[in-house]
Amino acid sequence: MIRILFTVLGIFLLPLLLLSCNRNLSAIERSKSDPVIVNAFTMSNDILYHVNEYRKKKGLGMLKGIAAADEQAALHSKNMALKRTAFGHDGFENRIQRITKSTGTIMAAAENVAYGKLSAEEVVKGWINSPGHRKNIEGNYTQTGIGVYQDAKGVIFFTQLFIRQ
Repeated sequence: MIRILFTVLGIFLLPLLLLSCNRNLSAIERSKSDPVIVNAFTMSNDILYHVNEYRKKKGLGMLKGIAAADEQAALHSKNMALKRTAFGHDGFENRIQRITKSTGTIMAAAENVAYGKLSAEEVVKGWINSPGHRKNIEGNYTQTGIGVYQDAKGVIFFTQLFIRQ
């Protein structure tokens, strides 16, 4: 497991804490009154879009989202946001086992997590700029699951699982 504190630079300096995990064996809407309100479905789709655009530029196959992995990623993001589990990869093997029960044998799996007040594009750029996360994004995976959850302070927690069956 690689732990990296990363700062995304843009118009504003935005803190972003990233962690990646790898095992061999998968749109923000602004209201008129700030805070940021996350549309989890849209943001997950946007993350998949940006990851697949990056993979395409690298000559890699597109990742296909699978419901079982989406569910596990969403639950992990929610549990981190609600402080039910620490930020990181605790329970990664259990998430993969639950996906395996639903989809069948998994040959390889990895996970990226992050948090911050970020757009889908910003979190993907942060992962791409981090060697451990980029390795997962560029890995020999065919499927993915993405989950996002916003805490009461507007901080968004991100989980992306990478799967090869």
